[in-house]
Amino acid sequence: MILVNHRPKILVTGATGKTGRAVVAQLLEKGFPVRAIVRSHDARSQRLDRLGAETVVADMYDVDQMAAAMQGTVRAYYCPPMQPLMIQSAAVFVTAAKAVKLEAIVGLSQWTASANHPSLHTRQLWLVEQMLAAIPGIAYVNLNPGYFVDNYLRLIDFASLLGLFPILTGHSRNAPPSNEDIARVAVALLMNPDRYAGKRFRPTGSKLMSAYDMAGIIRKVLGSPVFAFDLPWWMFERAARLQGVSAFEVGSLRYYVEDHKQGAFEFGAPNHVVEEVTGKPPEDFETIVRRYASMPFARKTFANRLRAFIQFNLVPFTPGYNLNGFERQHFLPVQSDPQFVISSDRWQSEHSLQ
Repeated sequence: MILVNHRPKILVTGATGKTGRAVVAQLLEKGFPVRAIVRSHDARSQRLDRLGAETVVADMYDVDQMAAAMQGTVRAYYCPPMQPLMIQSAAVFVTAAKAVKLEAIVGLSQWTASANHPSLHTRQLWLVEQMLAAIPGIAYVNLNPGYFVDNYLRLIDFASLLGLFPILTGHSRNAPPSNEDIARVAVALLMNPDRYAGKRFRPTGSKLMSAYDMAGIIRKVLGSPVFAFDLPWWMFERAARLQGVSAFEVGSLRYYVEDHKQGAFEFGAPNHVVEEVTGKPPEDFETIVRRYASMPFARKTFANRLRAFIQFNLVPFTPGYNLNGFERQHFLPVQSDPQFVISSDRWQSEHSLQ
């Protein structure tokens, strides 16, 4: 007897990324066939292969490659690349989606997406929302989380290995969602897009916390002293460059940190989106910390301690980025009258009812 899977095949872009790979895994667990778009066949794509995904190499800036990759799929999770020309990728995606007649798109956006934001990436995300919403005959759902848990816990190795927890956001608060909870919401939306079409969903964690509050939970999980301290921006910029973070990403993050300090991520948080859409509450922060603390890069081994010690001591000697010079060199458009979202009447009117 041949069993036929009548569930629609779902396309996932950014499939090796932090939310993308979780979306792939969760869709497969629920029995949906998945075509995962990857940049190249490597160890990360091989992990998706082993899960049962169909991995396809495609350039997200090439309309023919994207249209070919979409053939035979019915729904899509679109995760825009964090790159200066991301808007071109979105135009390619929209053109290909129209050509193959996709039925539904869940687009990953951003809580701070705004037409007048100082971050080019954030302004482009706002434009992408408009582009996706304007595709005729396609059920579009906007998934717009705020500042992820991952943005804090990507530094957990310093806490685990050196007893230090650098903080960029001071005592301002957020209810940050995990990658896994964002993916759970995305999967629920992809499973039933007609029910949610035309709506926006911002998944959050269950509790408002400052990074100093988080440090207390990290101490508890690690069972060792952790010194939390405000990290100067110049030092973070050098550390980020040392870890291979691009100038464009760092340039965007400087504005998100300011959004955080001004209360943009506390606004409207926490909410019940994760539980209402998925039927289960969001993960608590301690559970997420335990997962990160168990990851290979954070384990208390001699090799990891040595690596962390060397990296930490290299930071003062690593050159930072000339972020304004980068924008000029690459002819990136600069907003003439930029507004952070918490002071934008337009943004607040668009988001206050969400």
